[in-house]
Amino acid sequence: MVLNAVIIIDVELSRLKEGSGEMNDVKLEILKILWQFNRPSHLKEISKGVNLGARSVNMHLLNLKKKGYIVALGGGLYALTDLGKEFLGFPRINGNLARKILSKVPLEFAFHFYVGEDKPLNVYSDSLINLRDKIRVIDLRSLEFHLFRGDFEKWVSFLGDIELAKRLEHIRKSNLSGEDLREKVYECIKVRCDELLNLSGN
Repeated sequence: MVLNAVIIIDVELSRLKEGSGEMNDVKLEILKILWQFNRPSHLKEISKGVNLGARSVNMHLLNLKKKGYIVALGGGLYALTDLGKEFLGFPRINGNLARKILSKVPLEFAFHFYVGEDKPLNVYSDSLINLRDKIRVIDLRSLEFHLFRGDFEKWVSFLGDIELAKRLEHIRKSNLSGEDLREKVYECIKVRCDELLNLSGN
């Protein structure tokens, strides 16, 4: 069930593509690129990401902006809106859901760190914020062990954050290792925690 949730974006994209005569492959790719960047992005970056000329991409951006899926921030920068994320299959995060995702879980549902099969570290995280902090200091072998098994994705999906699970999946497939991997995972979870804290009112 969790694995199905982690790949929701791919399922939803196929379904929506078939059900919408106005949303073509290029527009879907633009939305996916903006989601992957996870920051305001310039027309040139987007064009490179979808491998099309700036003029053609600009026409698609105008159409997506009109539909409310993206927003123009000035200076040639564009960002994905909440509506755009919903179109990609991610649920809208309100204050209540943000607080739920950030809340502590009982010990039996906590994330327990291992360095290998049957090799526990006797270290655990009982919340997303605690996981963020543990990522900075946990044995690198444990970080790599869990990431490449998809354990982090499964646990944050259990917490209710499908979007973060998908971002962790992208990192898992990026072939990073060592401290570069640690920094990428930490930054990914930190940015999400900051977003959720802001939405939760804390």
